[in-house]
Amino acid sequence: MNVEIRVPQLPESVADATLVAWRKQPGQSVSRDENLADLETDKVVLEVPASIAGVLQEIRVTAGTSVKSGELLAIIAPGGAVTAGTPAAAPAATPAPKLGPAAQRVAEELGLSGTVIAAAARGGRASKSDLVAAGNGSSSPAKPAAPAVPAVPAAKAVVARGARAEQRVPMTRLRQRIAERLVQAQSTQALLTTFNEVDLSHVNELRARYKDGFEKQHGVKLGFMSFFIKAAVEGLKRYPVLNASVEGTDIVYHEYFDIGVAVSTERGLMVPVLRDADVMDFAAIERGIAAYAQRAREGKISLEDLSGGTFSITNGGTFGSLLSTPIVNAPQSAILGMHKIQQRAMVVDGAVVARPMMYLALSYDHRIIDGREAVQFLVTVKDCLEDPGRILLGV
Repeated sequence: MNVEIRVPQLPESVADATLVAWRKQPGQSVSRDENLADLETDKVVLEVPASIAGVLQEIRVTAGTSVKSGELLAIIAPGGAVTAGTPAAAPAATPAPKLGPAAQRVAEELGLSGTVIAAAARGGRASKSDLVAAGNGSSSPAKPAAPAVPAVPAAKAVVARGARAEQRVPMTRLRQRIAERLVQAQSTQALLTTFNEVDLSHVNELRARYKDGFEKQHGVKLGFMSFFIKAAVEGLKRYPVLNASVEGTDIVYHEYFDIGVAVSTERGLMVPVLRDADVMDFAAIERGIAAYAQRAREGKISLEDLSGGTFSITNGGTFGSLLSTPIVNAPQSAILGMHKIQQRAMVVDGAVVARPMMYLALSYDHRIIDGREAVQFLVTVKDCLEDPGRILLGV
């Protein structure tokens, strides 16, 4: 008996999802629990697994369609035979570069051939930006002879003006959600940013002295983020209002420290949350960050990973940013921005010396956080980083 494949039960906070791409086509064999399609919500990408082994007989929903929980997606015929009227299995294709959900969608929208995709790939994987660049460099991209998914209605408009052209690509659901939340934060909060700078000489010395032993013992590299999270938690303990949120006319003080760490992916910015960061040691923090970053970039991060959070940290320095004004991740009330470490001339004990300096930025909701508290929080973070012993001793 044929088996129906339906949209999995979506989380309560998610009304619907978009079917981004099919990973199998009619006539192809599938194994139990193999991913058949990717569903994109406004937060994460979900997989649709095959409930039995067999042959994909029929696809009922084309890529790009909005679907709801329980909606019929496809039919699988059990066993190895294709039922009458079903297309024969496609011949084995040459292994193609790996594409993430966002890159797959761009490839479909631009109609890129397998040859173009393969040429754009670097290290066996083609990113979204690689494919956009490949599409811009090809005056007449060829359609694949045997597409792996049903054709998607054209989602771009190209207007040629001599040697110039324009491409219109719809926002992903995640990008739409990011845009919505950022505009909401700026329209509902009284945002203000204050700055300071920190000398990371002692942090650099500690990392250089212990990084090899740390990695050998804990199986993870000793980065900068664990120092900043520890310093931020110390500041939040001293100034609890920065760890609070606004609900109507009430201020909710959170007596726990769930720190969101911004992670950049092909689909956009995600902020997974480290729960109870105040009781985590350096190794646990670094392992948590590494695991979240990997899952986010593979599209496997869950809604639970992104939910909650009482304070956030973002590091624009990884892209070379020297200074910025981060936007608060509502309903949180503050966010700490890290930036590029740069050797600068500083006066120390009357002498001019070169020191590894970083600008810090704290954006906060001025409705409940006064400038005095914001500045004192930044000073606390600065003191903990310039004298890391404070973090261990809690002074």
